Amino acid sequence: MKAKQFLVIGLGRFGRSVAKTLCELGHEVLAVDSDESLVTAIAPYVTQAMQLDATDEAALSTLGVGNFDAAVVSIGQNTRDSILISVLLKELGVPFLITKANDELHAKVLRKISADRVVFPERDMGARVARSMLTPNVLDLMNLGDDHQIIEIRLPIGWAGSSIFSLNVRRRYGVNILAIRRDGRFLISPAPDLPLESEDVLLVMGRREDIEKLEP
Repeated sequence: MKAKQFLVIGLGRFGRSVAKTLCELGHEVLAVDSDESLVTAIAPYVTQAMQLDATDEAALSTLGVGNFDAAVVSIGQNTRDSILISVLLKELGVPFLITKANDELHAKVLRKISADRVVFPERDMGARVARSMLTPNVLDLMNLGDDHQIIEIRLPIGWAGSSIFSLNVRRRYGVNILAIRRDGRFLISPAPDLPLESEDVLLVMGRREDIEKLEP
């Protein structure tokens, strides 16, 4: 998987989580906030962290936002700043814009200014928790539409010691293993002959009905 470059603006709980996860997955992340303490806290976990007022167009333009693959605006309750920063990013040529919304009205405005994706972290997390209660083997889930999902699951029973190749995962189950989380780090595009370990967590992509076959 080719490393990409991401800009994350707003380092509250959601922004920190996005920035750290993207870096753990092997991508480059520039994390930005006007609060120096938040910038200092995230610095060890991202490629670069910068204190900057993203509502200042001149300051924002110095980041070269058009060179990033995507930008994430995760401003907290300040709806005005969220909208203003999103508008500026679009005007400066960011290729793909993901924005955090506080409510449906906020989301409607963000869509009007051509945000490519609007997310509701608290609502979405509640849905994920509910799914995990019903399916304990599923740790995380992202719907891609058209009945496809990216899902994080514990290693199915009986797989430990075998390899992806020997299990014939793609042909037998119709899913792709994108990464393996092992000992706190991600193995991206794991080798087909890599032995699986009992504590591994798999990040897989496929149709919902096919992924269900992986459950023990």
